[in-house]
Amino acid sequence: MSRLGVNIDHVATLRQARGGREPDPVWAAVLAELGGADGITVHLREDRRHIQDRDLLLLRQTVGVRLNLELAAEPEVLTVALQVRPDQVTFVPERRQELTTEGGLDVAGQAARVGEAVKRCRDQGIEAALFIDPDPRQVEAALTTGATALELHTGRYAAAAEGMRTRRLELAALRGAAQATVAAGLELHAGHGLNYQNVAAVARLDQMAELNIGHSIISRAVFVGLTQAVREMKECIDRAILGPFHSE
Repeated sequence: MSRLGVNIDHVATLRQARGGREPDPVWAAVLAELGGADGITVHLREDRRHIQDRDLLLLRQTVGVRLNLELAAEPEVLTVALQVRPDQVTFVPERRQELTTEGGLDVAGQAARVGEAVKRCRDQGIEAALFIDPDPRQVEAALTTGATALELHTGRYAAAAEGMRTRRLELAALRGAAQATVAAGLELHAGHGLNYQNVAAVARLDQMAELNIGHSIISRAVFVGLTQAVREMKECIDRAILGPFHSE
């Protein structure tokens, strides 16, 4: 069964909008775990626009499931990661002006730099994943870095209309990248833009180990509460895997 990593960045975004203490992402992690989350994911950005160092330290002390830290392959945040020692780091691209991560890491263009960051983490016993587009060139480069997992960027798939040719092409690209990842002996992860309606086809990819989902779960939580929102996403994933197969 695929693990569900719940990204709680948006809880911190809401807190930072008022500059106060509420809502607390650490409490959000507790509620996500109660809903069945297999992991908690946070992105410590260089500009600290949402998750703060304080959050990360407290999450490391309190999270009972896997703690996955997303970060850029930059010395300052990498030093923090090595001090906190999450269960897993996921290296992502980062631009100051973006609202959210807009694409995969350009591993092909900076393989040496990414590989060194991966090595530093693995030397400390921390699993290291790379967030990449389902592009054969990026997959090939990522396989040389020593990463333990590849997280496929599902943004283009998620943005394509259901039933349209573009959606089928994007799913085919994900399937090809997934097969290459698994064949190389790396764990297969996926995330970005996944929601209750489109997650099934990605969850069904062969040997999918981890799905990281944030925005749709936090959005649903506004209406039903975070624990229930996580529980419903887990049910969507489980039904996709255990139910009768159909392709999009």
